[in-house]
Amino acid sequence: MKCFCNPVNVNYRYQFNNDQREKEIKVAREAADPSMICFKGRYYIFASMTLGVWVSDDLVKWENHRLPGELPLYDYAPDVRVMGEYVYFCASRRGQICDFYRTKDILEGPYEKIEGTFDFWDPDMFVDDDGRVYFYWGCSNMTPIWGVELDPKTMHRIGEPTALIDGDAFSIGYERCGEDHSQMPRTDEEIEMCYQGFLKAQNMKEEDFPEEYRPLVKGMLSQKPYIEGAWMNKHNGKYYLQYACPGTQYNGYADGVYVSDSPLGPYTLAQTNPYSYKPGGFIPGAGHGSTMEDMEGSLWHTATMRISRNHDFERRVGIWPAGFDADGELFCNQRYGDWPLDVEAARENPWCNPKWYLLSYGKNVTASSSEEGKGPEKAVDENVQTWWRAASADAGEWICLDLGEVSDVRAVQVNFADDRIDIPVPGKIGGSDTQPRYIEERDLATRWILEGSADGEHYEVLADKSEADTDLTHDFLVWEEGKNLRYLKLTVLEVPYGQQACISGLRVFGAQDKAKPEVPEFTAERTGDLDMEVKIRENGALGYNILWGETPEKLYHSYMIFGTEQRVGALVKGRDYWVRVDAFNEAGITEGTVKKL
Repeated sequence: MKCFCNPVNVNYRYQFNNDQREKEIKVAREAADPSMICFKGRYYIFASMTLGVWVSDDLVKWENHRLPGELPLYDYAPDVRVMGEYVYFCASRRGQICDFYRTKDILEGPYEKIEGTFDFWDPDMFVDDDGRVYFYWGCSNMTPIWGVELDPKTMHRIGEPTALIDGDAFSIGYERCGEDHSQMPRTDEEIEMCYQGFLKAQNMKEEDFPEEYRPLVKGMLSQKPYIEGAWMNKHNGKYYLQYACPGTQYNGYADGVYVSDSPLGPYTLAQTNPYSYKPGGFIPGAGHGSTMEDMEGSLWHTATMRISRNHDFERRVGIWPAGFDADGELFCNQRYGDWPLDVEAARENPWCNPKWYLLSYGKNVTASSSEEGKGPEKAVDENVQTWWRAASADAGEWICLDLGEVSDVRAVQVNFADDRIDIPVPGKIGGSDTQPRYIEERDLATRWILEGSADGEHYEVLADKSEADTDLTHDFLVWEEGKNLRYLKLTVLEVPYGQQACISGLRVFGAQDKAKPEVPEFTAERTGDLDMEVKIRENGALGYNILWGETPEKLYHSYMIFGTEQRVGALVKGRDYWVRVDAFNEAGITEGTVKKL
């Protein structure tokens, strides 16, 4: 059995962000904007700010490899595509001309540089069936996604760029900013009023304010969504242009999709949207990604997941099964998008339910010590933005979880967090003028021991990473035959920079011998063009999954919650919807009934 659990289990490198607005260095791990490809029988993920590439033979185990220093590794949103026997690479830095690179060997190189002739941000190169090359880019809340044809030899533009996708947060709910899309964008008149108020507060006249900064300030005042992160797929003669919105720091960071009969449009919003959407669960976010066909012919989508506590760009990467349905609609299954996923089962049926269930949520937990307000219960609240923090940085601080009864444990995910790292920058600040930073180049280590017990007295070692040379902050352990356990004890021995141990999730999966939840009763009411309110009658379930879609058979969108009420703000104006609520507990999943909204 080949199984993984999001976020992807790799070493996420520390960034020392020289935040010029707040006059301080903010430290956080980051990897985002992933481009995933299949090349010569292996899978590769290129992500922002990793200094390398992740490589896998099976989509389950990933290894990090450093890339040559001559590549623009401090530039954002690396785009990678296969054209012939070459892999083409580029990344972006706002306001500067960006170059292209190509190689026949990703890990060994060499990389041949192709001089760029224009600037772009969040790029995507697409090679059509006829060999023609198209290029898409854009990352702004004031400008669209652009497209243009490229000369495949020189990478020069052929013709002028065409505007393809503009944001429309007045009609597309999932494009609105804020947590759960809580902010409506301002009209042009309101933006201008706010802008004039900004100038007045600064005691400035407009002619004294630098012209190049005016669009930036107006964009910040607009509350309009960022439209960014393009990616193109082609299926049955149609072009599927994906884009990210509304902002990477929000739980509703998503990928939408437009469809056209031509690579340069015009494009129409697809019937099923958002395409990639994960606002709930342990770690939310599923925007700015890529969609790849694997060696078996199945589709997979990888995208950016959000933490955004130590820095807005504190992010991770997830992978989910995707596909095209019989009507040509592009879909992605994120219903249980941070639970263990069986790769082979997902290939056979992208909508298959998990085999193992969440056992750790809300269970009793103790610790060797705790900092005030960051007790051990934070490690089992299914919220990546909260964590247990030990009171000291001494080796041997521990946290112990009681599942309440002996359970069939099949997997554990150990999620480390960072909290207020304040150390000197280990190297030279680089990057762009607007986003200066240093990326930690050293390979650090995270070391711990996990033990398990059925009775709380006799423990066995489940995993000994006391001498590990890896730095895996979302490490994932699997026992296919299962372990009969009630207690799990994690002892932390070493974390980077001598921090105090912080655990955002000691997550356990498997099954308990009990009845599954009853079919949940619920109401779903449309409260506006873009919103619905779902209320569930408490039935003792551990949590619920709200599913909705544009037809009763296509409930492609989901929101996992651990309460009984939720506003969903991702609807599209003028479209009808159907809703279902599923309930889950430690024994399984009970599917609900479908209702028209």
